[in-house]
Amino acid sequence: MIQVKHLSKSYRNPDGSSLTVLKDINCTISKGDIISLIGPSGTGKSTFLRALNLLDPPTGGEILFEGENILSRSYPVHKLRQKMGMVFQGFNLFEHMTVLENVMYAPVKILGKTKEDALKEAMSLLRKVGMAEKANVSPSCLSGGQKQRAAIARCLAMNPQVILFDEPTSALDPTMVGEVLSVMRQLAKEGMTMIIVTHEMKFARDISTRIFFMYDGYIHEEGTPEQIFIAEKITPALELCQLFMPVFLIAGDNLTIRLTYNEFSEVASLDFMVAGISSSPLEDCDADILQKARTLSREIVEEPTSKGFRVKFLL
Repeated sequence: MIQVKHLSKSYRNPDGSSLTVLKDINCTISKGDIISLIGPSGTGKSTFLRALNLLDPPTGGEILFEGENILSRSYPVHKLRQKMGMVFQGFNLFEHMTVLENVMYAPVKILGKTKEDALKEAMSLLRKVGMAEKANVSPSCLSGGQKQRAAIARCLAMNPQVILFDEPTSALDPTMVGEVLSVMRQLAKEGMTMIIVTHEMKFARDISTRIFFMYDGYIHEEGTPEQIFIAEKITPALELCQLFMPVFLIAGDNLTIRLTYNEFSEVASLDFMVAGISSSPLEDCDADILQKARTLSREIVEEPTSKGFRVKFLL
């Protein structure tokens, strides 16, 4: 459905220098895919999303949508916007219209539907997202979660083939996040193709068919949720091994290292088991090394065993 080739995006600074936000992005998104874009803030996730529907046109590369290069000057951008909807973190509802009028507006003005048909479909969509009782209410009277559900209904009114979600829950109170995520889960069950910028890691794991981990303008890792979320535990585990293997090898001559992962709790455990000792090897450990270990792990457990002593780092 969507193929991205060597996509790049640069901005020109006032002093004449340039800032490259996207660097050689390559990926393929198929019909029915649910892609979550994760990674630290400022790594190009939202820019990539906005480049896909040309809200922020890229400066290099190609984007093929249904086999056509949408960066071509002859490509009808208005048709792209009909097929590729977007839900923003700031809602972007028209405050001078009711919720119902917001949902009806584009189908009437852009698709040419009659008001009667648009009204019928709009009410159906508002019922779908649990907002039918707020149809005649102004957006200013809604909670953040209600505004976002109304924004999703407005997007669905255009019958898009793909929906782009730009951090749809970041502006919400934590108590309201669940009601928006439940609507998105329902869309996923119905087979809607979605590309989602999110910091909700559990949601990304539960809903995604694939996850793109972005860093420094690149897609650094791409894979299934299981592959990505296990992989993200490997880096701190390797760092801990480098820090503590010398410490534990000095403490005893028989060292066993074990890494386990619980997919339900999403917690990894890195265990160092040293035979023939009765106290923790960390007692004589350098303070800087211990501080580094605390930044890499969520908890450190020290406990004696029948054969020696175990230090467990929970990641």
